[in-house]
Amino acid sequence: MARHDELNVPIFKSLEPVYGAGSQLEEAETRFNKLKSKFSELFGHAPDIYARSPGRVNLIGEHIDYEGYSVLPMAIRQDTIVAIRKVEGEKVLRIANVNSDKYTMCTYPADPDQEVDLKNHKWGHYFICGYKGFYEYAKLKAIDVGETVGLEVVVDGVVPTGSGLSSSAAFVCSSTIAIMAVVGASFPKKEIAQLTCECERHIGTQAGGMDQAISVMAQSGFAALIDFNPIRSTEVQLPAGGTFVIAHSLAESQKAVTAATNYNNRVVECRLASIVLGIKLGMNSEEAIKKVKTLSDVEGLCISFAGTRSSSDPVLAVKEFLKEEPYSADDIEEIIKEKLQTVFANSPYSLDVLRAAKHFKLHQRAAHVYSEAKRVYAFKDAVSSKSSDEETLKKLGELMNDSHYSCSVLYECSCPELEELVKISRDNGALGARLTGAGWGGCAVALVKENIVPQFILKLKEQYFQSRIDKGVIKKSDLGLYVFASKPSSGAAIIEF
Repeated sequence: MARHDELNVPIFKSLEPVYGAGSQLEEAETRFNKLKSKFSELFGHAPDIYARSPGRVNLIGEHIDYEGYSVLPMAIRQDTIVAIRKVEGEKVLRIANVNSDKYTMCTYPADPDQEVDLKNHKWGHYFICGYKGFYEYAKLKAIDVGETVGLEVVVDGVVPTGSGLSSSAAFVCSSTIAIMAVVGASFPKKEIAQLTCECERHIGTQAGGMDQAISVMAQSGFAALIDFNPIRSTEVQLPAGGTFVIAHSLAESQKAVTAATNYNNRVVECRLASIVLGIKLGMNSEEAIKKVKTLSDVEGLCISFAGTRSSSDPVLAVKEFLKEEPYSADDIEEIIKEKLQTVFANSPYSLDVLRAAKHFKLHQRAAHVYSEAKRVYAFKDAVSSKSSDEETLKKLGELMNDSHYSCSVLYECSCPELEELVKISRDNGALGARLTGAGWGGCAVALVKENIVPQFILKLKEQYFQSRIDKGVIKKSDLGLYVFASKPSSGAAIIEF
């Protein structure tokens, strides 16, 4: 029998298999009716099909997917739906949004080779990422998908933007799947996960693939251990009695806009840390620069070194060979015997980082990545252990707390609002709480015993959100968008009805 991630994206004729029954189904029906009406209003007819992909919350394993390490997210019920119709004999892509006051219609040529104008950022660029990525992949696989045609598109997304819940991946994945469905192509989920990861790089962020993998491959009721190279998903059954509460700090994380100083900066620092470690552990400079791309590439060398100290912890090599003080570009160039501009000559995003960076913190970034990678497996082992649910939940909470400390202190991807939210969560009974997603804003996730969830959310509202409501940052009526409990949701789907 095929593994779940080797199956194609499911096609459903109704909403219940995706959204379940009860109030969530009613809410989904309302959204789809509104989306269909908007489509008819704009284009004069109904869409051909719908595609949806969910957002996600990463439970543990932050900023390590792009270093080749496994992560452990779950899909949430909030998703992005793309309604789409093929227009023969036309070469225009028209992309509209249900929320047309905030997101005006974007128009692009039906040309997969068009460049994405990163200097003029538009919300519709995320659809173009999926469009370009799909045609690139079809070409690579030598699959004939026919002549390009015009597309009419309306989008409805309820994953809060800049929240760290992966609204961008939900949009790119649902767009890609919608394009595939409307032109009659289909690929296994794990291939779609890989191609959508490549897609998002067109927008200028060097993502690792977790967001796309869980959005496409999630199964209802399960978190997932996501492995990379190649992408693979293994279901993880969480212990009974615990629920994850997600709360938005209301500090918006603009990953694409701040990439050079935040997200992509860390990618560059990790690459430099891995090259320096490779050289210090015996590789020659030329070999290290050519072959070493991620910290996982030199983990074996680090573990061999740790073995000389009766340990298997790669962080020992970090402590021995990477100084805690920040490195200048000159410091690194002296070690690696090469100009940084030459090392990153083929990556415009990395060159942007070099222009913006004053220094590089190699020790801290490497220490975070190696320790966080271990926490992911400790989390999975705790879930699989024979311990009681009570003991397991306690252990998971401790790992989440350790992860937050590492993200905050070593990786420096937190912010004052997230620190406040994490502290309030712990003070009010969370077994563990941590930032989730890229950081620098966005959401925190807290592990809470199921029986205290209503009062826990009430405390968050009183102690964190009320002052923001009073200042007019958010409306009280919108609070449900910013703090909610979630169980693991289902992944991407195509809906025809």
